[in-house]
Amino acid sequence: MATRKITEIIVHCAATPEGKDFTVEDITRWHKKRGFRTIGYHHVVYRDESVHPGRPESEIGAHCTGHNACSIGVCYIGGVAADCKTAKDTRTPEQRKALLMLLRRLRAKYPNVKIHGHRDFAAKACPSFDATKEYADL
Repeated sequence: MATRKITEIIVHCAATPEGKDFTVEDITRWHKKRGFRTIGYHHVVYRDESVHPGRPESEIGAHCTGHNACSIGVCYIGGVAADCKTAKDTRTPEQRKALLMLLRRLRAKYPNVKIHGHRDFAAKACPSFDATKEYADL
């Protein structure tokens, strides 16, 4: 298989309520219900700061229409308030640290990528914060 040309890292939230833990297996199940082959994201950051693999980076993701072929999808658990409706930046301090470290590692691997939030490309609040602005200096 030819190597993918990665030009973007797109940050997502799982749109799960604050304070609740979910796993790669949960997201895989949700994505399969929507007709995906498997999880659409390449990396998932749990609330405890652990980073878990999703889809292999060598495979095209299923996370941002029109951008999947040239991007890496990164998702953090959370993104909505306890009411399950209101967009909210629910990242724990540990998630913030882990997400920053993951994005730095990916920037080192793919030096010319631009980091965006899903909301830059879709009419959604995802990832519930301005990732483009927050990570502009990476």
